[in-house]
Amino acid sequence: MANSGGSREPFPEPFRSISRSHVGRVRQVNEDRVLDRPDRALWAVADGMGGHRGGDIAADLAIAALRNLADAPIAITGAAILAALERANEDILARGEGVGGIIGSTIVVLHIAEGEAHIFWAGDSRAYRARAAGWHQVTRDHSLVQQLIDQGLIDREQAARHPQGHVITRALGVDSRVEVETMSFRVERGEVLLLCSDGLSRSFDPEIPAEFDSTDPCVADRILGDALERDGSDNISFVIVSPRR
Repeated sequence: MANSGGSREPFPEPFRSISRSHVGRVRQVNEDRVLDRPDRALWAVADGMGGHRGGDIAADLAIAALRNLADAPIAITGAAILAALERANEDILARGEGVGGIIGSTIVVLHIAEGEAHIFWAGDSRAYRARAAGWHQVTRDHSLVQQLIDQGLIDREQAARHPQGHVITRALGVDSRVEVETMSFRVERGEVLLLCSDGLSRSFDPEIPAEFDSTDPCVADRILGDALERDGSDNISFVIVSPRR
C-alpha cells in the first residue's frame, strides 16, 4: 500500500477507467452505486439490499464513505479503506434501525498502488482480471450457493438457477461488524480489471476477449447492452480499469 502522509499523494499510476450503472429491465429503482476515481486509483461497486426500505440508501452510504476517503488530503492505505468500510457498516446499521428493518449493501473495492492491485469485498459483487485470453474471476462470492459449491453439493450450472441464488452471507449493514475479505496481486502490463454487481456477473461471458480499448465508451455500452439482452432482471453496474497505453 502507499505510505501514509499529511498531504495528498500524486497519482503514481497511469490508469484509466470507465463505469456504467443501469436500473435493468425489471426493477423500478437502481440500488447499485459506483465510485470511479482514477485520480486516486480508487474504484468501487456497491449493490444495495432492502427494497423500499432503502437498499439504494445503503449503497449510497457505502460509496460515500469511500468517496470521503478519496477526497481527504491523505494517502490511501489498506487500513484507511477498511476503516471507511467499518464506518459505512455503522452508518447503514443506524439507517436500517431508523426505518425499522435491515438494509445492507455488498461492496467490492479496488485500489492500485505501486503496481499492486488491492481488492476488498463483502458479498457477491465481484472483481475480474483479464488479458487477451479472456476474463478470470478473482474474488469468491460470499453467498449460500458458493458455500454449496464448496461443499460439493451443487455445481456451477445448478448454482446459476438455484432458487436461493440471491442469498448472500456477508454485507455491509447486516451485523455490528462486517468481515471484509482482501487480496492483492501485481498488475501486469496489458491487463484489464473489472468490478461489477451481480446484475452483470450473472450474465457476463468470461470468454469475451479482452483485446480492446477497455475505456472506450462504446465498449462499456456494448458490455451493458449484452447484459441487458442476456438477462436484465437486476440492476447492472460495473467499472473497468486499465493502464494507459
